[in-house]
Amino acid sequence: AMITPTEHAQLSCPRKAVCSMQRVFLSALWLLFGLLALRPAWAGEAPPLVLGVFPNATAKQIVETYRPLANALEKTLRRRVEIYSAPNFKSFVERTRQGEYDLLLTAPHFAWLARQDAGYQPLLKYTEPIRGMLVIKSSSAYRDVAALRGRTIAIADPVGLIVQALQAELAEDGLKNGFDYQTINSGTHINSALQVVNGRADAAMVGQNAYMQFPPELRQQLHVILETPPLSSQTYLTHPRLREVEAVSARSNNS
Repeated sequence: AMITPTEHAQLSCPRKAVCSMQRVFLSALWLLFGLLALRPAWAGEAPPLVLGVFPNATAKQIVETYRPLANALEKTLRRRVEIYSAPNFKSFVERTRQGEYDLLLTAPHFAWLARQDAGYQPLLKYTEPIRGMLVIKSSSAYRDVAALRGRTIAIADPVGLIVQALQAELAEDGLKNGFDYQTINSGTHINSALQVVNGRADAAMVGQNAYMQFPPELRQQLHVILETPPLSSQTYLTHPRLREVEAVSARSNNS
């Protein structure tokens, strides 16, 4: 039996906000792939759908967060769904440009590139804005941005929206990257925070959503000294070939 968008609400999900967006996302896909879902014979012939999630968390966190959505899609579409990401933002953008992902969840500036470079079509966007946060160790002696002059800040990736927004905020306070402070790439937001806790960096740039997913014991060791204004949030997109598949299904049903 197929699972409906309402039934999907009962699936477990790590965060309420993610669950809510997943329910809306599934509803939209229900409409987009309605014809395809009525053709179970395709399930054994078609390759798995690939859900690409931009690497703002560890691979384990990404799979745990979006596996409930993938499971619901599998039951709805009667087609296997696999979750993929990339080692870093640069390779994620390149894989997106190559069209490796059928469904895409990405940051707004990467969504623009996906539309321009590979023809991805926007499906849904989170309405809740995101914020960038600059955190230091809670036991640190300094409490203001000026004290970071000459120090090291851990970041997930230099092309990330959160990093760029926080660097702009620091620049307004007279701190320029590469001159007034140095950055070290840590790969993910949680790794950046761990660099601070372990004494390898003086501060870290992290996203608010990622921060809220940190273990409580890690958050207790961090202190926020700067936040960005609200930023545009993540966007779901679909590759053009999915609409082509839908068109083929429609023609087949009307022949």
